[in-house]
Amino acid sequence: MNASYVIRRLIYGFLLMLGVVVLNFLLIRLAPGDPAVVIAGEMGGATEEMLESIREAYGLNKPVLTQLWIYISSVAQFDLGESFFFNQPVASLIGDRIWPTILLVITAQLLSIVLGVLMGAIAARKPHGPLSALVSVLSTIGYAVPVFWTGIMLIILFASWLPWFPVEGMQSVKLRNADWWTQTKDIAHHLVLPAFTLAIIYLAQYARLTRASMLDALSADYIRTARAKGLNERIVVFSHALRNALLPILTVAGLQFGNLISGALLVETVFNWPGMGRLAFDSILRRDYPTIMGVLFFASLMVVVANLITDFSYRFADPRLKDET
Repeated sequence: MNASYVIRRLIYGFLLMLGVVVLNFLLIRLAPGDPAVVIAGEMGGATEEMLESIREAYGLNKPVLTQLWIYISSVAQFDLGESFFFNQPVASLIGDRIWPTILLVITAQLLSIVLGVLMGAIAARKPHGPLSALVSVLSTIGYAVPVFWTGIMLIILFASWLPWFPVEGMQSVKLRNADWWTQTKDIAHHLVLPAFTLAIIYLAQYARLTRASMLDALSADYIRTARAKGLNERIVVFSHALRNALLPILTVAGLQFGNLISGALLVETVFNWPGMGRLAFDSILRRDYPTIMGVLFFASLMVVVANLITDFSYRFADPRLKDET
């Protein structure tokens, strides 16, 4: 891979993050409402002197552009400020919540890609067969159903009828002092329903996209040549056709990562999953601006990093792009 291309992409990513920081700050600061009133309300009352003192303490009485410059300078030093409501450093709050979100998002992404690609590849082998029709119907249903509705239905199913999986939280309280292997199994047990809820809509997209890509690949000349040589049909489908059909999947996977993070907000709220989505929900209700901006910053950073990784992976997967600048 060309080094100049990597450097250029990293610079673009940095400029994009700078734009995100500026846009997030301006949109939140220019929104109606006074955070000093919210902070004073949590203290049990508000006088004009108290409001002025709060604005002075948090720098809310300074011009917006001055506040923006101070915030950008602080972010450059990895200082995201102090939470209005939680009264803790925002970086510390996010540090405690980011790993559950990453675990949920990555698990859902892997689950949706693996199952979606497998379903699409199987459906493409006999595009007019009953299995292909079943995959198409399931994919359409999964794509159309809202993620929060799926989560609520799963909670009802597994809380009332089939108590196989926990329906809230990330760990059982009684196992928090257990050995690491027991805790890992417990977390994985709690992860099943949130990850499946978040993955199902994207699983449907990958299944439909893989089916379409596989149908194009299976009609190509090199596939007819491989079959004419007498290669096993499974090798033709999964080693030759699927390898080329995966290129569009890589592109869509990178583009969908941002949607996964936004979908995690709803899933974490429904299942009481202790991640950044739940933190963002609580912060929005309380107008905790530093925490909201910190969550948006880290969410945007995750999306930018995922897109960069996808871009680089695409060049490794397609040899024709390796030497392009």
